[in-house]
Order: sequence, then structure tokens, then C-alpha cells
Amino acid sequence: MKCPAIALPTLLALALFALPVSAQSHNPGYRIGPRDLLEVKVFEAPELSGSRRVNEEGKLSFSPAGDIDVAGLTEPEAAQKIKELLEAKSLVKASVSVLVQEFRSRPISVLGAVHQPGNLSFSGRWTLLEALTAAGGVTDVHGSLVYVLRRSDNGLSDQIGIPLDDLFARANPKVNIPIIAGDLINVPSAVDVTIYCLGQFHQPGALTFRSPDRVTLLGVIARAGGLTDRASNKILIKRDSRSGKAEFNADYKKILAGKEPDVELQSGDVIVVKESFF
Repeated sequence: MKCPAIALPTLLALALFALPVSAQSHNPGYRIGPRDLLEVKVFEAPELSGSRRVNEEGKLSFSPAGDIDVAGLTEPEAAQKIKELLEAKSLVKASVSVLVQEFRSRPISVLGAVHQPGNLSFSGRWTLLEALTAAGGVTDVHGSLVYVLRRSDNGLSDQIGIPLDDLFARANPKVNIPIIAGDLINVPSAVDVTIYCLGQFHQPGALTFRSPDRVTLLGVIARAGGLTDRASNKILIKRDSRSGKAEFNADYKKILAGKEPDVELQSGDVIVVKESFF
């Protein structure tokens, strides 16, 4: 139900007073740190309300309560601490709310193929799209995925990969996930994968794939125009790796028929298709 404009401030005030302090948190679980910007509201004394920066020592200068140590507190805990100090020093009753406006102590980090990589001090709640926009947007060399790494207070972390096409081209709201303080966003660059095709290809030579996706044997053969009628089914793949040179064979017909898995290739691989004598 939409409330009349004239009644909205009164309704909001009643709702805030009715809710316990712990229920008023906009960022549950977040613990305040140095350089965070806090919006403090004291409903009985509007002149005390306003935005205040936590100093490097984790203290908030709040007259008439003095310097208040808020580092490590959640929004409701900080509000409760300010409330108790105000009631002890100046006010008979204090209704206080605290909202983190800028998360300077745990910024969002955006890395990789964006125009302005680095830490972002964000205000309020952001989505993934808003965070990427604040980092200047993705560059022309971005890959197909963006990764969001989230760390919890217990040291555990979780990572999710999101297709950029779903985020930008399809505008799928399900992948435009909320971003919270301390998240690490990584946009890997597309990489050049060069494969060398020798022998019985219609178009032998070096092929370059600009993609972070899998490059497979069948995909390379298709890009090389396919195999000639004289091509052998046994394909030799030569690879230089950190552990040394390696060679292995693949059966083209079995892979094409789905009897064997397609071979994933690496940059620098050499594919040799000899002429069949039968």
C-alpha cells in the first residue's frame, strides 16, 4: 500500500521506534573499521545527527559523548553504544541509528580488464553492474566471465563466475548479484591461444584464438578448413610444458563419433596430421 506523502515521515519514525536497534541494520554482519563514514541519527536531538568519519584509531568523534571506540562493532552495536553514552551524559532518552555510508576499511577491489582497477570505497548497497561501472567499465580485451570472490570473517571464501554476456547483453537480473564490503571482483583478460597445424589440413598454418574458453582439437580442425581426404585418423599432438616436451595421439574418427572425449589444447601445441597410406 502506498502511503500519502504527508504521513510518510511520521510512519517511518514510528517504524524505527517500534523496531529494536538490532533490527535496523542495513549491513548485517559488517563490522565498522577505520576510515568508514557513518551516518548517525539521534531522533530526539536532530542537531546531533549527521555524517562522521571514523578515525585511523577506530574512534568516532561525537560531541557531547566524546570520542567513541566503534571499531569492530556492527551498526546496531555502535548505535547502542552511542545511545547509552548520550543517555548517561546529556539526554534522558535517545533513539539512535547508525548506517555505514562508505566502507573504507574493507573496500571492494576490482582487478583485471577494467579501465580503472583498484579499490573502490562504495556507499550503501551496490550490485555487480554498479561496481564494474564505478571501475570505469570493462575494456575491449575482457574475457567471457567475471569472478566475484567473497571472504567471510571465519577465513572461508567462496567464488562465483558470471558470464558477462548474461550481465551486459542479456541484462539478466539474476546474475547482477549484490556486492558487499571486502568483495574481490576479477575480470580476466581474453588470452591469445596459438595452435600450429601441420600436414593434411585444408588450411595448414598457425591459428590464433582470442578467447579464455576451451580450445579443442575439433574446434581447431574446423578453423583449419577440415582435414583432406588423404588425412590419417591418428593425429599427433606435440606440446612443450614446464616438465618438458610431450607427445600424444588422438583418434579423429572416435572423437568425432563421441566415442572419445575431445582433446583440450594449450597455446603452443603443434598438431601433426600425416597422410594415410590406406
